[in-house]
Amino acid sequence: MSTFVIHPIVLGTKEFDKGMMTYQFEYGKPYTIPIYGWYLEGGDTRILVDTGEMRPVVSEAREAAIGGAIHGFAAGLARFGLTPADVDVVVHTHLHNDHCENDSLCENALFYVHERELAHARNPHPLDYRYNEEYIEDVAEAGQMVSLTEDTEIVPGLRMVHTPAHTEGGMSVFVDTPAGLAVITGFCVIRENLFPPTSVTAREMEVIPPGTCVNTYAAYDILRRIRDAADIVLPLHEPSFASGAPIGLK
Repeated sequence: MSTFVIHPIVLGTKEFDKGMMTYQFEYGKPYTIPIYGWYLEGGDTRILVDTGEMRPVVSEAREAAIGGAIHGFAAGLARFGLTPADVDVVVHTHLHNDHCENDSLCENALFYVHERELAHARNPHPLDYRYNEEYIEDVAEAGQMVSLTEDTEIVPGLRMVHTPAHTEGGMSVFVDTPAGLAVITGFCVIRENLFPPTSVTAREMEVIPPGTCVNTYAAYDILRRIRDAADIVLPLHEPSFASGAPIGLK
């Protein structure tokens, strides 16, 4: 069985109200989240989860807020001796713009995404302004986009699972690592969503749904299921990974 070491690469940030992450909690609190691409090192296939922002804002204040360096796409990959053209596979958690802005640079990659994400990117609902079809047009027209309808093993040791919490086509990425089974969540959350403080659990809530979600009740159940399904849980925008330390090593 193939195993991978997961390398988080900060490819952008967002500054906003923390309640955008934590449904019903901590509205009005300024918060900065990292936007990641995740390089999966292992085997013969060079795999990336999401491609981040095209033109990230780089500032000392934002880097201090997340605790790590912010990289342009090419520079982030170069840390591992790669260029965008070297990427063989991109798996998308979803197609909000900050997760796919560099897709066109991966000219040789196959892109895996749920069919509902493609549908929303092409015809977004007015309530969800985060889709922009322009970022995926080139790869879609080149025939590089693989539309998924169900849970799918992409390569041995890497499985995508439909988790429509934040978006209808969101897919969590399960990765076999030397340290156990890891999951990169297919929904935009931080650690507090999955492991809330006592002030939340005292209300008999086990998790906090994403600040924006398709159905809050369903999202709550999906977060509980995914949290408990792996040995290592990687919330998609958790700042503590911004140092870039490898994940999954024994």
